[in-house]
Amino acid sequence: MRGKPIKTSQRVFEILEAFETEQRPMALKDFTRCFGYPASSASALLKSLVTLGYLDYDRFSRTYMPTMRMASLGTWVQRALFGQNEEVLRLMQRLSDAYGETVTLSAQSDLYVQYVYLIPSRLPIWYAVPIGTIRPIARSGSGWAMLGARTDDEIADLVRRINFHEPDPARKVSLDELMLQVEKGRRDGYVFNKHTLEPGAGGICMVLPERRFGRLFALAVSGPVERLEEKEAEVVASLRAGIADAL
Repeated sequence: MRGKPIKTSQRVFEILEAFETEQRPMALKDFTRCFGYPASSASALLKSLVTLGYLDYDRFSRTYMPTMRMASLGTWVQRALFGQNEEVLRLMQRLSDAYGETVTLSAQSDLYVQYVYLIPSRLPIWYAVPIGTIRPIARSGSGWAMLGARTDDEIADLVRRINFHEPDPARKVSLDELMLQVEKGRRDGYVFNKHTLEPGAGGICMVLPERRFGRLFALAVSGPVERLEEKEAEVVASLRAGIADAL
């Protein structure tokens, strides 16, 4: 459903994510070997990032390293997502300590849900997705929880846009079926999605009442459906109390 990114933009962020993964200076050959870039294209892109002040180049080792200008770009994001005192992050840690399951914070990103923070489970069987992963909002428990905070007209408009961009008729979203999930979430005050992303996996999801920069966020405690069913009431009570205290 999403269009393909511009190749140069994609490569810039692949380079930056490679530095985050490796956490060391990297040479031109590292990027050509890892991503299959043509050496000439990769060299030109790296030199451009040096010129802009985002990378530093050491001529002796022939390696590149992010500068503090790069490191400072996202420093405000954590405060924006978690609050000045990181109340949401502390709540996520308490939920993790109490239940041992995966705890996620996700945000609405237009027609998608994007996972922006995650604390992995400590238990033997668990489910998790990399930070930054996106899911269709109409097929996600966290998405259903967020849509519950939107008006019916806003949801209908969103579904029209989803279906307009979806070429596969079998994957088009039924507004009536989606509203059944949304309305149940509104009545219950939370969403318990089961087997939606993969068989056996589920999540107990609750939208945060405070919108940060106009965006909706949701917390979820995720794990095997059978395990979550045993502690559903307790998890829901902890989410409600924790969100009320934190926000």
